[in-house]
Amino acid sequence: MNIVADTNIFIAAALDEPEKGGIVRRTKGHALVAPDVLPFELGNALTAMMRKGILRKEEMIAAWDIVQQIPVDLRPTNVRSALQIAARFHIYAYDAYFLECAGRMRCPLLTLDSGMKRIAGELGMIILE
Repeated sequence: MNIVADTNIFIAAALDEPEKGGIVRRTKGHALVAPDVLPFELGNALTAMMRKGILRKEEMIAAWDIVQQIPVDLRPTNVRSALQIAARFHIYAYDAYFLECAGRMRCPLLTLDSGMKRIAGELGMIILE
């Protein structure tokens, strides 16, 4: 089964967050999919964490290297469709890219973001907990 994984899933795995074990169990034996904006969103999230003092430069780079080891099938982003979702729910386009990808591919969405879970439910998507 394909699973669309949100950016926070990759960050949690790379930084060995408490959710990592559950993420590994939920995704084992399945293929991870994400919109092709994932690397840019990961880079942005990691630099934001460094700027806030959560990560040092070396930790940021190490987290990027770890994320690069996670196999993920990057799919083209349908920006127009994602913008419609963003407008409908008043969310950032970056979140809508993942929702649009999961909806278009009819795949479950794996995210740690409660807002995205709520919207995915309203859109009739399967949400992995």
